[in-house]
Amino acid sequence: MQKSLLILLCLFCFSACKSTKKATSSSKRTTKSAPAVKKIGSNSGTYNSQAESIIDYAKTFNGVKYKYGGTTKKGMDCSGLIVTSFKKEAIQLPRTTSQLAVTGDWVDVKEVQKGDLLFFATNKNSRNVNHVGIVTESRTGFVEFIHASTSSGVMISELSEKYWYFAFVQARRIL
Repeated sequence: MQKSLLILLCLFCFSACKSTKKATSSSKRTTKSAPAVKKIGSNSGTYNSQAESIIDYAKTFNGVKYKYGGTTKKGMDCSGLIVTSFKKEAIQLPRTTSQLAVTGDWVDVKEVQKGDLLFFATNKNSRNVNHVGIVTESRTGFVEFIHASTSSGVMISELSEKYWYFAFVQARRIL
């Protein structure tokens, strides 16, 4: 138990360092639509019904195989999942991961919320963003996201998994 807590603490310390470094080089802002936000109790945080709707729709693609350039249940790539899910809420986004990586506002990984985008560099020896996912769950010490992986298709993963932790580059808020 103590070992797990220590590992989680280290993960967040290192990920904060990574994302802070990236923020200085790409803090572009773009126009975005206003979210439908309402408070539910003092300890439960902010509830965003638009984000919930986007996440619920993205989850309908869970298990869909990976297809480069795909945006349907026949096949989907990572940026296709993002664009298709946000389009359901009438939010138009750029089609490529590199364009998405400069859309919206940079967010510290410790402050991500449901509906935020997580960006990764999965190519060996490169910090160029080439993968994206949508945060489906976020609480202290835990971030879960849905994405389309080349090996398993659309799936839900945790940021604390070693592979995703080391590939993480930045988080951005669209809503």
